Amino acid sequence: MCASPQRQVIAGVLLVCALLGCTRAVNAQPRPAVVELFTSEGCSSCPPAEAFLGELAQRPDVLALAFHVDYWDDLGWRDRFGLSEAVQRQRRYVKTLRRSSAYTPQVVIDGQAEYVGSDRASIGKSLAANRDGVAIALSVRDDQILIDLAADAKVASSDVVLVGYRRQAVSAIGRGENAGRTLTEFNIVRVIRALGQWDGKARQFQMPVDSLPADATDVAALVQPAGQGHIIGAVTRTLH
Repeated sequence: MCASPQRQVIAGVLLVCALLGCTRAVNAQPRPAVVELFTSEGCSSCPPAEAFLGELAQRPDVLALAFHVDYWDDLGWRDRFGLSEAVQRQRRYVKTLRRSSAYTPQVVIDGQAEYVGSDRASIGKSLAANRDGVAIALSVRDDQILIDLAADAKVASSDVVLVGYRRQAVSAIGRGENAGRTLTEFNIVRVIRALGQWDGKARQFQMPVDSLPADATDVAALVQPAGQGHIIGAVTRTLH
């Protein structure tokens, strides 16, 4: 998903500021709603939710991410995109959102509200509001992914997470609940990397592009108060 021209301009201004060592706090910037779908190729209820995520991925005001879990793998089909880190992330949401258990398809929006992934009405209503976030820029230079955060004195200690994802894939399912189906999947998370904590001071985080899986087409950076709370910053860009 490519950033809009306006968002690219804002990101460029913030990057210049960060590179020049600016320390003055800046105003919040518009950010996309972050929609995290916890899903699995072995779950027969998940394809409608994945199709809906594909629609949301086309919206410029949404960052849609599909986290494939691996706890369905022992029921007949191993999801090639399953990540243990996705399971860990979902379990933390179960705790912070005070839910009884994890399930698929589950959607978490902005780290603070959850819905059944195919519940179009509730999810659509939740996405209606505009959102502001901390000033963050994401760029690629000299084979390095750079995340620049401007100073913000109001921010509590927050985790900075980099997500590499694949824009689309088609999978033929041979066994399990979806046996015989061909699934089209969108914005599939291929890696989740914790880059460190941000204390509100101007800072840059870096990661080599070649440390991402070869099939990652896009990257996103997320900022959440320590412990996986409400997402306060989000930005994405295309790699190729």
